[in-house]
Amino acid sequence: MQQIKIFKSIESELSALEEEINAWITEERATVINIFGNIAPQSPSGPGMGSFSSSDVLITVLFEK
Repeated sequence: MQQIKIFKSIESELSALEEEINAWITEERATVINIFGNIAPQSPSGPGMGSFSSSDVLITVLFEK
């Protein structure tokens, strides 16, 4: 039976997110069918509106156990 697992992080922590996903796949012995994601750009914030906070990253893993 197919299932999904959703991972959420921020753009500045992509390496940690990759490590988390890879560790989860290994620990669960999941057979990955598909991985897809989305990045939600942030609006400028702060003085002068020139700086951006880190964007949200959402990764969905479609898998079978």
